[in-house]
Amino acid sequence: MQSISVFEIIKVGIGPSSSHTMGPWNAAELFINLIERTRKLSEVREVFVEFFGSLAKTGIGHGTDIAGMLGLSGENFQTIDTALIDQKVETIKSSGKLCLGGKVWVDFIYGHHLILNKSRSLDFHPNGMIFKAVFDDGQQLSQDYYSVGGGFVATKEDNSIESSSVRTLYPCHSGADIERNVEKYNLGRISDLVYMNEESWRTKEQTDAHALYIWEQIKSCVYKGVNREGTLPGGLNVTRRAAGLNRKLLGDNIYHTQEQWFNFLVESDQSFNTINKWVTCYALAVNEENASFGRIITAPTNGASGVIPAVLMYSQTFTPHTGNDKIIRFLLVAGEIGTLFKKNATISAAMGGCQAEIGVSSAMAAAGLTEIMGGSPGQVLMAAEIAMEHHLGLTCDPIRGLVQIPCIERNSMGAIKAITAANIAIESDPAKARVTLDEVTKSMWDTAQSMSDRFKETSEGGLAIAVNVPEC
Repeated sequence: MQSISVFEIIKVGIGPSSSHTMGPWNAAELFINLIERTRKLSEVREVFVEFFGSLAKTGIGHGTDIAGMLGLSGENFQTIDTALIDQKVETIKSSGKLCLGGKVWVDFIYGHHLILNKSRSLDFHPNGMIFKAVFDDGQQLSQDYYSVGGGFVATKEDNSIESSSVRTLYPCHSGADIERNVEKYNLGRISDLVYMNEESWRTKEQTDAHALYIWEQIKSCVYKGVNREGTLPGGLNVTRRAAGLNRKLLGDNIYHTQEQWFNFLVESDQSFNTINKWVTCYALAVNEENASFGRIITAPTNGASGVIPAVLMYSQTFTPHTGNDKIIRFLLVAGEIGTLFKKNATISAAMGGCQAEIGVSSAMAAAGLTEIMGGSPGQVLMAAEIAMEHHLGLTCDPIRGLVQIPCIERNSMGAIKAITAANIAIESDPAKARVTLDEVTKSMWDTAQSMSDRFKETSEGGLAIAVNVPEC
């Protein structure tokens, strides 16, 4: 089994969905690369993309069509000016032209060259898509891609084209592997083991630097979210709540910079009720940014991107477990737990429902928090198990396919559950635990396979049909 770096699980992304936005965007870029390896972009007469299954059914709400167009245009979601996305998409639609790979103009008619096929699913995975290029000489190049969660993309031939081919020296493919290696190499903490494995990709100094870069991106995203008023796009008329909650919690305090705001948090009221509201505010802020095509940290998906930031912010503003070393070790352990679910179950809501997104992110956050609170390796794994155990069976049923209701509030609930799971684990003896992390991972996958497709990001069940929201 191939290893996965923690920074493939926790990474810079763009809203609103890792599987329905980032995945198709990555697939479009891969197809451009495939064309350039096979022929020349200048030889392309037309390019087509057709989305199937869950991608088609919730594609408009998740911006799948937007991702396809911008990906084919050579834009990169990590660097694009998110304020210009609407303008760029409207230009493509109104002009009927697309600059393929950012180099060659081709005709591109929305609804003809880009199709959302809601009546058909591809066999390999519910998040399937087919790209096709037609060349001047009549020859064609076609490739199917599958967005398998967290922005990862696969083909039928290669199920890991977006993940590393590295096999680490100290493989951690299960909770049992982690415990065995920690004991074998006489390590005190799981993060020590993760450090050793991450050296397969980069030096320790580079790992530290990237983790702290992720932390800066988290703070920036939260800060943006708590300062943006208004209504989220998409037609549900969902009001942004993080800004209002932020104002109420700060009271008369006035800040002009992100640093001033953060310092106010550290010195604010430490009561349980206030802390609970701040954790909620952090999570809401991130997912409101995610819902409006903002730049966020995918961890492990976009729909669940508010959980880890909320819990990490909590640790740095309301606990004594602060500082760069704690931040780095939190992210390393959280990311490693995410790899276990990626390899042994799924992090795709289209495959496993929301338990695969909020459930996994809550388990990741619980493990990271327990690590920096001084928990033993057994307690860290126990915290992850507890958090996932209480998300089993959680459905993915977004209203109108938008990552807003119930997705945004679920992030705050996942964060609170993660903190609770960490506190339970710290006060427990993992040797007496009756359920292991590996067992709950298997249970999640079994539950996913038994779950009706109506509850797997199709907007055909649960709240998505129980709540009568008319189409615009």
